[in-house]
Amino acid sequence: MTGAPDPAITPRTLAPRARKGRRIRLPGALVHVVVILFIVGWFVPILALFVSSIRTQADTASSGWWMALVRPDLSLQNYALAFDQMNIAGSLGTSLAIAIPTTVLTVLLSVIGAYALVRMQFAGRTALSLLLVALLVTPPQITLVPLLRLYNQVGLSGSIPGIWLYQVGFTLPFGVFLLRGFIASIPKDLYESANLDGASELRTFWSIVLPLSRPIMASLGIMAFLWSWNDLLIPLLFLGGSGVSPPITVNLAGLVAQTTQGQGPLMAATFLSVIVPLVLIVSLQRYFVRGILGGAVKG
Repeated sequence: MTGAPDPAITPRTLAPRARKGRRIRLPGALVHVVVILFIVGWFVPILALFVSSIRTQADTASSGWWMALVRPDLSLQNYALAFDQMNIAGSLGTSLAIAIPTTVLTVLLSVIGAYALVRMQFAGRTALSLLLVALLVTPPQITLVPLLRLYNQVGLSGSIPGIWLYQVGFTLPFGVFLLRGFIASIPKDLYESANLDGASELRTFWSIVLPLSRPIMASLGIMAFLWSWNDLLIPLLFLGGSGVSPPITVNLAGLVAQTTQGQGPLMAATFLSVIVPLVLIVSLQRYFVRGILGGAVKG
């Protein structure tokens, strides 16, 4: 005999909880439109610069760069003038001689310093970390006069190694700060496993930290190279009056005021100064985002 279910034990269906807030999701088409507009806004100026650099002087003076897409009359004369009369080859060589060692030293010293701050226990570690943060907000320009006097005394004035020291010194705090967050996010189990296997501190650094830090090191390398490549003030002050060919930024700044060669060779020289960092960014772009996001995992 079955009776009616007891109301005391009747199962109740729980009503779904009301959401506190609704997520705002942009339509996929709108996201694609925004991305396309961003790409076009970034690509069009570079395309205009390149097209203007391979047009003749008469076409550049008489019509806009987009007319070359309709009536192409292209020439490499501007590049020939840039190399023959503007010393662009020497300027590119000087810029590479400054940017490459600066990048290598910045990345190498940053990863070593970040590893020491994360893994090693020593007196003053907290104070050193606070000093790095303070250096991040210190304007580099306030040290120009003292450093110029010091460089004159020790014989580094007018030399490329003097620029290395300056640029590395002011890029290093950011590099250590960035890599410190990434290295701190590495699981401690990896370090403990290495210790159980009898690995030394150097072996742990070489076999565990460096391979895992490649994306963030590539990101730092891109930023350090761009900062050094695009720097105008420091090479202008430290190499001014020396026999060294000026970097590409200093050379272009001087060519802007000179109109004897026309705008064509200047466009060619400007495009050459853009294409080098552009190739670097495109070739390492997959590491750039991964590295920046990895460095933001832990502070």
